Amino acid sequence: MAQINLDLGEYDQLLGKLYDAAQDSISFAEPLLLLRSLFGANYVTLILKTPSPENENEQGLMVAVGGGIEEEGDAQYLPYQHTLTPFSNQQPDKIFTVTDLMSEEEWEASPYRQHWCAQNDVYHVMSVDISTKDSGSLRFRITRPKAAEGFSQQDRELCEFILPHLRRALNIHNQIDRSESLGTLYSQAIGRLSIATVLIDENSVILDQNLFARQILDSGDGLKVVGGRLEAFYPSDNRELRRLIKEAFARSQQQVASTLPEAMSITRPSGEVNLGVVIEVIPSSGWAEGKGQSSAVVYIRDAVGKSQASSDVAKKLFGLTPAETALSLQLANGLSLEEAAEALNIRRNTARAHLRAIFSKTGVRRQTELVRIFLNSVAALGYNEDES
Repeated sequence: MAQINLDLGEYDQLLGKLYDAAQDSISFAEPLLLLRSLFGANYVTLILKTPSPENENEQGLMVAVGGGIEEEGDAQYLPYQHTLTPFSNQQPDKIFTVTDLMSEEEWEASPYRQHWCAQNDVYHVMSVDISTKDSGSLRFRITRPKAAEGFSQQDRELCEFILPHLRRALNIHNQIDRSESLGTLYSQAIGRLSIATVLIDENSVILDQNLFARQILDSGDGLKVVGGRLEAFYPSDNRELRRLIKEAFARSQQQVASTLPEAMSITRPSGEVNLGVVIEVIPSSGWAEGKGQSSAVVYIRDAVGKSQASSDVAKKLFGLTPAETALSLQLANGLSLEEAAEALNIRRNTARAHLRAIFSKTGVRRQTELVRIFLNSVAALGYNEDES
């Protein structure tokens, strides 16, 4: 095994920075700065995305530290515009330097060296295209100015030693980022279905909530927030809510198989239709069972809440005109035909004509059927242009 000039303290610090960065969706600044110091480099760059040669308007993305690009201790995310370089199309996970690819004279004469590298005092380059599970090969570049020594065999061995950890950190980062993006997508979909969600702990303390939940709780119509805790408006409902939350957590801790979510109806002082509530404890992984803070999701459905269906998506789904779509959405929100006509500022006869056309296009015969297919369609999972 090659002798690596890296003491245990430096090694521990580097691994800590790499794996901390893997969990941080914002920046790889600290490990890149440490790598710049370890290699005596002027720049350390991670090219996250390269532009497509077929699309001249597309830009890539790189994160770089060093050389005055950034303020001290920071990293800069910059556009990457080079579709072809002397370092393109190299074997993944194989470390190489300029001297592996060309002579010094060829490098000096290279347009890439003359037009970009020379302007940034980049002369010695050590590179590796790091293979990842979900993002292809990410280009990792370490550079030194012309006045510095070139990269030695010991530098290569150090890079080779660090490479597996850098690859793992990037894979972890990609997996976390994908998981967070998927979670955000699901959360937005639940919101578009007009389902309020509240995250609580065992004591009903609210940890998080979506926009619809905030609107319901701010109104105090059935559910409210008291001292940071979720409570029902009426004492009898509140006692039942507390009991269900307590039992849900108790069954979860006892690992009761096939436990169904708890559910109840919450009376509203306004006299509107009761709120429907479902309580589901978030399961813990086996190795973390009984450790850390347990939490549950409280799903709240307001039966009289307005549909969030996208007019654009509904129009495409059912082949309706804009006027027919607008009427359909008003009916889906519980208005009668006369009320919908008044809300849209159209004549009743015009509304009836639209309704006949809607029936013909959707294949339904009654207004109740129309409301049902709209509420059960995927229209609510789209969004209007003014929401994007």
